[in-house]
Amino acid sequence: MPRRNLHFSAPLICRKLNITKSIPHNNEAKALGVKMGQPWFQFKDLAQKHGIIAYSSNYTLYDDMSKRVMNVLSTFSPNQKVYSIDECFLDLTGFRNLLDYGQNIRQTIKKFLGLPVSVGIGSTKTLSKLANHIAKKYPQLDGVCNLSDMTPFQQDIWFKRIEVGEIWGVGRRLAPKLNQLGIETVYDLKHASPTSMRSKFSVVMEKMIRELNGTSCIELEEVTPPKKEIVCSRSFGIKVTSLTDLEEAVSLYVSRASEKLRRQHSYAGAVSVFINTSRFTEPKDNYFNVKRIPLPTQTASTIVLTKAAIWGLRKIYRRGYKYQKAGVMLSNLVDAQTRQMDLFGLSPISNRAQLMEVIDNINDRMGKGTIRLASQGIKQSWSMRRENVSQNYTTDWDELLCIQ
Repeated sequence: MPRRNLHFSAPLICRKLNITKSIPHNNEAKALGVKMGQPWFQFKDLAQKHGIIAYSSNYTLYDDMSKRVMNVLSTFSPNQKVYSIDECFLDLTGFRNLLDYGQNIRQTIKKFLGLPVSVGIGSTKTLSKLANHIAKKYPQLDGVCNLSDMTPFQQDIWFKRIEVGEIWGVGRRLAPKLNQLGIETVYDLKHASPTSMRSKFSVVMEKMIRELNGTSCIELEEVTPPKKEIVCSRSFGIKVTSLTDLEEAVSLYVSRASEKLRRQHSYAGAVSVFINTSRFTEPKDNYFNVKRIPLPTQTASTIVLTKAAIWGLRKIYRRGYKYQKAGVMLSNLVDAQTRQMDLFGLSPISNRAQLMEVIDNINDRMGKGTIRLASQGIKQSWSMRRENVSQNYTTDWDELLCIQ
């Protein structure tokens, strides 16, 4: 029986004319001329005119709602692969009446969590992603598109409407190169020669074409390989002058980067730290510096990486400047299974790994920052501004919804 893939996606909090400062805006705001990633101050007047509401980032809420959605979705298939915070794939091989099944999924999530979602169904992951794109773009489909029930001719009618850059794994980077070859739409790429396109691009491009023609051959790791560098940085809510505040920020950013490092089962061989003032300040008040610290042994320990980063920060810190931003970058990443072992290290790598695993498990269950290094601080007066943040309805007892 041919394999059936379902691709799900959900705008975690974007509904009606509500948008956020940090995640993609919805179609209603886009229709009014709001651009992706546009700073709030540039369309503040437009927002007041049309009733657009902007929310500050609330990563705690996003993460919790994502986990709830994925838990609900896991009940609809024995095989689930989470792709991102608001996307996952379900294997529906052997299931029947897939269009009705997709609607059941949408209605269940709407009932339990109040979130609107879209569902795309196809015989390959690439086709299911395209089906999801169609389901979101065309309201008459009521949020579900099943390409598996269509003939190749019917699929091509849809594919001629979709730009090639919408294909999973193509995006804005490869689209211009494909356009130069006369490949403008999904239909064009589907009917291109797989072997010829492989010689011009890569084996992944060949697999994309074969997937568009119904042959399943792409794994998630091929489209989203482990990152070669991991960066974590933020702008401060207020200008920072003290070294202590900078150390707290850098410690927090190392913790976030380390979590991502361990999540992709990698170790880092170097850590870099940078600080800078606002680029809008006078030249005499402007300062930027970065320090890269090679590590004696590759590690995924937050403790080891934080010590190195703070050491580097103290080397580049200069008194008298008002700093707007700081950040860290983990580099020289290697797979955990192929790392260079430490022959002379005082602390066994296995013990560090076990400690980090325990901390990650607790923070995953109880919320980020439940266990953290003291160097991250407590009050964090320098943290980014979030005047319009929504309540933590599902993770904070003091912010639960009250129904009267």
